Amino acid sequence: MSRVGIIGVGQSKFVRAYPGSVRELAFEGFKEAMQDAKISVKEVNASIIASAPEYDKQRSPAGVIAEYLGLVPQPTCYIETLCSSSSMALRMAYAEIKAGLHDVVAVIGFQKMSELSSMETQERMGRGGDIQWEAPFGTMMPAYYALYAQAYMAQHGVTPDDLAMIRVKAATYGQLNEKAVYRKAVTMEDFRDPESRMIGPISAPLRVGDCCANADGSSCVILASEEKAKAMCEKPVWIMGVGAASDTVNMSGRFDLTVGLKAGIEAGKEAYKMAGVTPEDIDVAEVHDCFTIAELMAYENLGFAKPGEGKDLIRSCETYKEGRIPVNVDGGLLSKGHPIGATGGSQIRTIVLQLRGEAGDIQVKDPSIGLVHNIGGVGLYGNVTILGR
Repeated sequence: MSRVGIIGVGQSKFVRAYPGSVRELAFEGFKEAMQDAKISVKEVNASIIASAPEYDKQRSPAGVIAEYLGLVPQPTCYIETLCSSSSMALRMAYAEIKAGLHDVVAVIGFQKMSELSSMETQERMGRGGDIQWEAPFGTMMPAYYALYAQAYMAQHGVTPDDLAMIRVKAATYGQLNEKAVYRKAVTMEDFRDPESRMIGPISAPLRVGDCCANADGSSCVILASEEKAKAMCEKPVWIMGVGAASDTVNMSGRFDLTVGLKAGIEAGKEAYKMAGVTPEDIDVAEVHDCFTIAELMAYENLGFAKPGEGKDLIRSCETYKEGRIPVNVDGGLLSKGHPIGATGGSQIRTIVLQLRGEAGDIQVKDPSIGLVHNIGGVGLYGNVTILGR
């Protein structure tokens, strides 16, 4: 059966407050991807637009964005799975091409979170939980992940210093990423200095330094059938596996928080099986580090470490660029920021550049297979994508 390739990737700079409209923001990622693919809008057969709609003032943004980008009258649609929206959109684009509906599809993720106040943003994040049984009690993303952190740390002997090491790694590479929001160094001393902002309490045991920040940004990934990819692109990156899963919305339906995010585990299993590879075959990975604890759990959920041993990877620097399994060497969400609908596409872009040997200062040595782990909400949706040269 013919393969599906990625022929172009693009991303805007992630910023705290983008001055233009959502259509202008989407154009920035799209323009870079089109220039990367070296194709025209007439060669794009369809588009899929992804974001989290609760942050958008524009209803049905797919039509507005497709029009602005010159992607009409080609079909377009809108997909939302919270923070994993653009990874799910990539899965749908993959399916459309495999089904023979289209040869070339653009996946465009965006989010302009600065249109809302911090209070409004937190309220909408809370509505990512069940609005009947959880959201009315004031639940927010940091508190949800703090529940996981409390359970996981108590079970596996993880310390606050282990979480701090993940942020230090993120900052190490965030400094090298010109598209990241935060490009400043962070040291372990910053987590021990009583005057440091990094140790400000958020939701115990999570501190300011353990949390990613909201951002405005866009990303774009252009997929093509094998025939088109070979004709259009010198170095296509092939989609080997696309796994997806879900979990209960309510925390009361999750009986063991010490194992991590089950949606990520199940999505990983599906992606590995489809790709015909194992965790040992992965050369470089992007995981969903909305909080430091999320990255640590992902090490184990993806099979990079046995249960309870994820902490050993960060303690021994095995997830650094030179380590056994480099993870988030673009700074991750902790440094790049997290424009919800654009995040998955940004992660895909990083792995594509790695596999093409075009990642510059963050280039891992000769990777053949890369993995992207993208989570929506508090493990409500899980997407794992495996790519190869």
